Amino acid sequence: MTVTVAARGAAQHAIEQHVPRLVEQLVASRITGGDASLWGPEAEDEASKRLGWTQAVSVSRPLVGEIVALREQLAERGITRVVLCGMGGSSLAPEVITRTAGVDLVVLDSTDPTQVRSALTEHLGHTAVVVSSKSGSTVETDSQKRSFEGAFRDAGIDPAERIIIVTDPGSPLEASSLEAGYRVFTADPTVGGRYSALTAFGLVPSGLAGVDLDALLDEAEAASLPLAVDSESNPGLQLAAAIAGTEPRRDKLVIVSDGTHVVGLGDWIEQLVAESTGKNGTGILPVVVGTDAPELTTRAEDVQIVRLVADRGATREVENNEIELSGTLGALLMTWEYATAIAGMMLGINPFDQPDVESAKIAARGLLDARPEPLAAAFVDRGVEVVGSPELIGDASTLAQAIGRLESRLSPDGYVAVQVYLDRLGHPELEVLRHRISERTGRPVTFGWGPRFLHSTGQYHKGGPAHGVFLQITGTFADDLEIPDRPFSYRELIAAQAAGDAVVLGDHGAPVLTLRVTDEDALVAIIDSVS
Repeated sequence: MTVTVAARGAAQHAIEQHVPRLVEQLVASRITGGDASLWGPEAEDEASKRLGWTQAVSVSRPLVGEIVALREQLAERGITRVVLCGMGGSSLAPEVITRTAGVDLVVLDSTDPTQVRSALTEHLGHTAVVVSSKSGSTVETDSQKRSFEGAFRDAGIDPAERIIIVTDPGSPLEASSLEAGYRVFTADPTVGGRYSALTAFGLVPSGLAGVDLDALLDEAEAASLPLAVDSESNPGLQLAAAIAGTEPRRDKLVIVSDGTHVVGLGDWIEQLVAESTGKNGTGILPVVVGTDAPELTTRAEDVQIVRLVADRGATREVENNEIELSGTLGALLMTWEYATAIAGMMLGINPFDQPDVESAKIAARGLLDARPEPLAAAFVDRGVEVVGSPELIGDASTLAQAIGRLESRLSPDGYVAVQVYLDRLGHPELEVLRHRISERTGRPVTFGWGPRFLHSTGQYHKGGPAHGVFLQITGTFADDLEIPDRPFSYRELIAAQAAGDAVVLGDHGAPVLTLRVTDEDALVAIIDSVS
């Protein structure tokens, strides 16, 4: 089964208007053939090194046997639990693949000390760890790797028997891992992280966890030919036109799983689309919601709804100004990658770089080096320290008033980004904030767990249209955890990541309200303040 795209209203008009021209320009076949000139001369050098994902199925097939053999070897040694340490594309694709297949994979994409400690201590004797990083320099993944190495040694276990590395060939991580005796899988270096779902980055952790990789690659292969053909029935062309070609632009892409068998695809799409398109003051902002989301009924003129459905016959008809998408997981992964690359071409940007992601990393590193005192709170209400610029806080003296002041800064085409730097497994109740704030404001609201979202929507926040307002929630009530051979702890790291991102957002002129909590009751207070 390949992917089916159905649309009505503005999205359907965009398909009718743009797809014939994309076919005439041979866009699909040129992408498949590796033509890097499609995105203009400024992007050509980067694009020439980033189109390997179009051939991922054939390149990845030989890996399957190696992964299955390793899985069997681990099982013989009593390994029943797989932990993945990775960020962004290195973690989001395996998370979708394993959840859809119904197999267990512990995804550690956080620097929250509670979440890290949980991954380190649960069933360590039966655990294998996959460390995924293109270079190995990602601070989160490096820290997690150090922690697992220390935990294994403390338990009398040789880390080389339990740690598997996925990285680019020739990377510093490959060299140090081979020297340490680790099993190393190298991925295609011509594939960027967010397009790497069907490379070693997506397949190694998923396969070790128990996913049928041949079936997944078969699904992707079945979609590859329709996506490579210059035809008006090409779902990649249709989807690209629908999400990037509406006039006026509907640049808030509200994604809702509504009957699809694929679990968690919206989070992967969010990273792919936001990081690929959010730059040069333009972009598409994915907003991942549930079926009861206010965004589905407010029908704002800048919102484009995408429903992920079971099949084309799942609904009697497509609602006006909506897109319905159905297909197998492998086919959907390939289709969204093509559509995102084509959308980048239509928007006139390079979909393969991420120029603004590094700014928050630099700011965090600077704070870790300088160790300044935290910014003073404007006031404290119900155990919540409220931090923001004097212009934002104004005369607010309660938590509810401060949040209201932030919401009042919304422009008619703006959005709210809720960013929570806490244990995402321990505090799912906070996700209600997304729904309530959207209901209050009538505007799209994104919800991201830090630092996970920094490798996803973080690029859009800094590089996309400057009409976001930002609500940060940070906490210090969990016990801290040291990072082996590093001069900072996990609590210090996640605090620096939050503060660094706030600094960069502020430098871009964005309103940022930070709520610092020191106990669980403070979280209840925040939720109550937006009721």
